[in-house]
Amino acid sequence: MSACEQYGVPHEEIARAAALLRAGRLVAFPTETVYGLGANALDAEAVALIFKVKGRPNTSPIIVHVSSAEMVGEVAAAWPEKARVLAEHFWPGPLTLVVSKTAAVPDIVTAGLTTVGIRMPAHPIALALIDRAQVPIAAPSANPFTHVSPTVAEHVRRSLGNQVDFILDGGPCQVGIESTVLSVVEDLPVLLRPGGVSRQQIEELIGVTAIAEHVPAGGHASPGMHPRHYSPRTRLILVPDGQVPAAGEGAYLQVHQPAAGRVREAIIMPDDPSQYAARLYSALHELDACGYDWIAVETPGPGVEWEAVLDRLRRAADAGA
Repeated sequence: MSACEQYGVPHEEIARAAALLRAGRLVAFPTETVYGLGANALDAEAVALIFKVKGRPNTSPIIVHVSSAEMVGEVAAAWPEKARVLAEHFWPGPLTLVVSKTAAVPDIVTAGLTTVGIRMPAHPIALALIDRAQVPIAAPSANPFTHVSPTVAEHVRRSLGNQVDFILDGGPCQVGIESTVLSVVEDLPVLLRPGGVSRQQIEELIGVTAIAEHVPAGGHASPGMHPRHYSPRTRLILVPDGQVPAAGEGAYLQVHQPAAGRVREAIIMPDDPSQYAARLYSALHELDACGYDWIAVETPGPGVEWEAVLDRLRRAADAGA
């Protein structure tokens, strides 16, 4: 039995999905981070469908997924030494490397910038799909822009429905939040988005990295840089002391601190950043379907190991709370 069949996905479905991608259509597929909404990365018209379906602004670039070093060469005009070291250590895996792009990559993929984010996913279905399609796949998360990313195929079905030509169901995603995005264009690497590979892990290999603090008005160097992102439809608020709202009915994501007020539903979250990340989006999807007035979240951490989780929560939270 192949790795894909172990996930319940027969070869025929991989072949059908690959044919759709080559024909300029959209396919949702699992990765180890979240489900992606994929199109042929070298087909500008196909990529434009991603923006239309998601309601995504053209300032937000799309990560290109590859399955081999040869495919990297199709989209990367340069491959710095630090990129080589990081890819050898973390690929396949949840790390996106931003480098100079080739002319083959349409500007719509990169928000008009001369750089492109490239990742080799660690999910067997994703790799099999890219191999069979024989094209790099541009794929953001398979959900409407700014909403909570999908970690099971049912999340994709609920949010995008028949706007996707085919959905490959590979079960739940293991990492649960999006990839780390690191620019290696300049000598000093820049962390553009924290994610499934920690900054500490990266710096142990290549030394100090900078952290992006300024978001330009035009094209962004990475997805996930808009101030509002990863948000459930239900109002989400961060509460460091368990002080949930007095008005309305809501739910509470707890690590240690019990709610200092009335809640209809409480979910105890893991006190481990990787396990918390793997559970976070599924919990938000569950609670978002309940019709609560709010979802309160105990602020996890502290510690640098919580960097990615805190990034997602702060961007999802109601800034006026």
